[in-house]
Amino acid sequence: MTDTPPSKLAQALQAGQFAMTAETSPPDAASAQTVLDRVACLKGVADAVNVTDGASARVHMSALAAAAIMAHEGIDPVLQLTTRDRNRLALQGDVVGAAALGIHNFLCLTGDKMSAGDQPDAAEVFEIDSGELMRQMRDMRDTGTFPSGREISPPPELFLGAAEMPAEPGDNWPAARLQAKIDNGTQFFQTQYCFELDKVKRYCQALVDGGFTEQAHFLIGIGPLASAKSARWMNANLFGVHVPDDIITRLEGATDQKAEGRAICAELLQGFAEIEGCAGAHLMAPHQEAACARVIKESGLLELRN
Repeated sequence: MTDTPPSKLAQALQAGQFAMTAETSPPDAASAQTVLDRVACLKGVADAVNVTDGASARVHMSALAAAAIMAHEGIDPVLQLTTRDRNRLALQGDVVGAAALGIHNFLCLTGDKMSAGDQPDAAEVFEIDSGELMRQMRDMRDTGTFPSGREISPPPELFLGAAEMPAEPGDNWPAARLQAKIDNGTQFFQTQYCFELDKVKRYCQALVDGGFTEQAHFLIGIGPLASAKSARWMNANLFGVHVPDDIITRLEGATDQKAEGRAICAELLQGFAEIEGCAGAHLMAPHQEAACARVIKESGLLELRN
């Protein structure tokens, strides 16, 4: 690899800036403009934008195509790669092709089971898991060869990410899992939602104490809550996610719950930015790219950069 970080996201993290990423889903449209209409609001605002890969086991425009459209327009994508739909040959080809198209950030995932989607009789591949995919990508980058030994010249420049769940320090602290992911090649983590500032403080302190933040960057998941109803839905349906009662009460008492949800998210971002070991935040809100862009702007954190 070169000494220059391969992406805007990598540059921000390696410079010690509090990085902020967002997320988009490719559209059900054979149109580059449809992609850009969704994500244009995030250009120059988010450091990178994740492109989901068949989330909820539903087909959309190819994530690789959507990410390439974004990269061409100067929006740094994080291409999610799931092992559900493609075998190792197809995944390796996608990685090399993506790098050639200016896509350098990747999030390696297993993918949702087909039974969760709208074509449940479709075949699942799962030839390799996300850890093996990560190891193969790491080696393709670092050794300049495919797993078969054939040379890749020039090799792909890759910044590799994995998903995680914020955990409370204690008996179930996932030190072995975290270290295994880092050993596989993970350079940054994006976590599930966490709306509990004190929990993020405890989580990040444990990461610092364990030496994990010296090996990888951790971006904590967050998002603008649309309403108290949606917050309760998240509590009931998203594993490991807890929106505190005081946040739900605050939303219920607001005249404009969407605006209040953005304000809450911006305040949490400001709190995250002060926590040692928290390298950034990953904003998620399905089909709410504009709301995520507003939260980043309203947090004032971009103006604090040197």
